[in-house]
Amino acid sequence: MNEYPRLVVDLKKLRDNIERIKSCCAARGVRLTGVVKGFTGIPACTKVFEEAGCQYIGTSRLEQIRDALAYGVKGPFMLVRLPMRSEVDEAVRLTAISLNSEIPTLRDLDAAAARQGKRHGIILMADLGDLREGFWDRRALLEAARIVEGELRHLDLAGVGTNLGCYGSIFPTVEKMRELVDCAEMIEADIGRRLDILSGGGSTSLPRIFDRDMPERINQLRVGEAIINAKDAQDLFGYDMRFMHQDVFVLQAEVIEVKDKPSYPVGEIMFDAFGLKQEYTDRGVRRRALLALGRVDYAFPDRIYPKDAGAEVIGASSDHTIVDIADAARDIRVGDIMEFTLCYTSTAFASHSPNVKIAIV
Repeated sequence: MNEYPRLVVDLKKLRDNIERIKSCCAARGVRLTGVVKGFTGIPACTKVFEEAGCQYIGTSRLEQIRDALAYGVKGPFMLVRLPMRSEVDEAVRLTAISLNSEIPTLRDLDAAAARQGKRHGIILMADLGDLREGFWDRRALLEAARIVEGELRHLDLAGVGTNLGCYGSIFPTVEKMRELVDCAEMIEADIGRRLDILSGGGSTSLPRIFDRDMPERINQLRVGEAIINAKDAQDLFGYDMRFMHQDVFVLQAEVIEVKDKPSYPVGEIMFDAFGLKQEYTDRGVRRRALLALGRVDYAFPDRIYPKDAGAEVIGASSDHTIVDIADAARDIRVGDIMEFTLCYTSTAFASHSPNVKIAIV
């Protein structure tokens, strides 16, 4: 059986990364929900999050929780995408808590919990400007809290949360975190008790941890990328992430052609296989390696990073990747294996591709 392309996962490095982010968060009074959707919830990896003692294991896909349970992971699990009304029974059965922003769905969750004789935790999401999920109107947020607290007998109002930086590119500033605290305190004043959880976002909120200016009431983060890849804080925000492993996930692919070819296409240029108008730089004749994987396996060729010094990914079609190896430190030949570190996007696609084998080390 062909073993390439494959995604190699180092569980020890994964555990180290979880422990290090967990420690950073704990120093600021923040508990960690480890989010596993970025590697498609590979059960062996999800088990490491449980062993590391995360408050919750979070994912957006219930099928990943089913796989984890079958593997022996007990959780507890958090559904980090709003539940579909069509999946409330399974959401209650599989998860301890979920993020929510729709009253009809909350009523359905309550009915599902009643049918199962269970209680289900609720985090109400506040939209603070990123314009993805959450209540935009603060009065609507308060009304939802009143309904959960006072009417829905099988739901527990655990707290409030927000998401920043995923759609609207809004940076989780101290002021944005204080807005979430304000939302919580508005609800608390109305219902007469403190909320247990103020969930301040995901990996993009870690700068507040690193800068030691996270408001005290924020006591949970839902972190995936910073554990899995540890690149965004470094590449996008300028933080020194050398204390983290950035090669937990390594993509391997076999070389199927090595030839010297022009670097600028010859003929009338139109569109590529994905309907895109590409730009090319004429660098003369260069030695190039063709690899047996492509965009369908990792999506974006500029988001996989050769471990071979001097090698450069210059493009890809659906099933081929082209790497300039003219300046590579080693002599790369047909049949050789090239390795690539990844970012969050390429890890998510590679782990989801049926063409990419998973190897656990």
